[in-house]
Amino acid sequence: MSPSNPQNSRLRLRVRPAVESRLRSGHPWVFAESITEQNREGQAGELGVVYDRSNRFLAIGLFDPDSPIRLRALHTGRPQRIDQRWWGQRLEQALELRRGAFDAQTTGFRWINGESDGWPGLVLDRYEETLVLKLYTTAWLPRLDELIELICAELRPERIVLRLSRNLQAAAERFGRVDGQVLIGVPPSGAIIFRESGARFEADVLRGQKTGFFLDQRENRRLAQSLAPERAVLNAFSFSGAFSVYAARGGARAATDLDISPHALTAANRNFALNISDAAVAACHHETVQADAFDWLGTASNRRFGLIILDPPSLARRESERAGALRAYGRLTADAIRHLAPGGYLLACSCSAHVDASEFFGVIRQTAAKSGRRFDEIQTTGHALDHPAAFNEAQYLKAIYLRF
Repeated sequence: MSPSNPQNSRLRLRVRPAVESRLRSGHPWVFAESITEQNREGQAGELGVVYDRSNRFLAIGLFDPDSPIRLRALHTGRPQRIDQRWWGQRLEQALELRRGAFDAQTTGFRWINGESDGWPGLVLDRYEETLVLKLYTTAWLPRLDELIELICAELRPERIVLRLSRNLQAAAERFGRVDGQVLIGVPPSGAIIFRESGARFEADVLRGQKTGFFLDQRENRRLAQSLAPERAVLNAFSFSGAFSVYAARGGARAATDLDISPHALTAANRNFALNISDAAVAACHHETVQADAFDWLGTASNRRFGLIILDPPSLARRESERAGALRAYGRLTADAIRHLAPGGYLLACSCSAHVDASEFFGVIRQTAAKSGRRFDEIQTTGHALDHPAAFNEAQYLKAIYLRF
């Protein structure tokens, strides 16, 4: 897969010494300000080769002139030919990691997780027979036809939907691509209904957040289900209510979805209805509350819950927001603890890559200690098998379970 390049010379780059070391250790990103020498202008999607100070091959990667991440490494070490056969082997490696991990009860999961699977700036999710391809760099746009051919040969999907990160959408128009475009197959008539651990959920693959559903929390949802029997559950920042469906299936007597978005709460009601044939779900009292979760937890009445799930969106989208995010996590935790019944469980999650696990867990533990209530730490969790995280910036998801 290589876009046409009217220039004969291979794009050659040199980088700062510290970046040479990072590339050798497996870090996949070269930022624009780290490039000290470039022999010519590069085109989106062409292969750029990084040479070290001794003029030896160091890495080869996808060039993106429109991104601060100017080069995304594909391979380091000895030179290799990056051709269709190489790409096929790289795809097979990602698929093999997941084969056998999911059965007919889970038909929604991630086939490719970007850089950590060797496909920088690219995500491929499955929802039943629909695949959603999300791109985070223009480097893939000139390679898209060959990429789709490769994916179809291996996975034979019913359809493939293209999703684009917001910063790519204008550039994608130059290539005739738009967000939500159906690349292969017939456009869906509505949301795709898929299974996760036997439960049924909808994914809005054309317009929904991410690729239509938050697949990365599957393992935490399973754990929450095991803690739910006979408990009243509060699912704060509930989005489409998946944690609540799992809790109901686990025997929760009541589940409250709390979110500021009426659209998300409507989706939560639909997901609950999709599972109403399950006797446990039918027996669970389900309600939705439209409110800012920070405000509601801080000012709501003295309601008590046996399980509270805190799963806010990213609170630190850049490094400068890290300190504020840590304070916000502490505030959320303190307010949630006040709503926990004796013997209740708290599940606190973070998807902020700029807040590392040790910082996040430390804030939750410190806040719990300051509450004056006795508590036990049950466990901590990170990334699921289909969401590997091979370098620091990819390690965004973490969760901690406490019992009070």
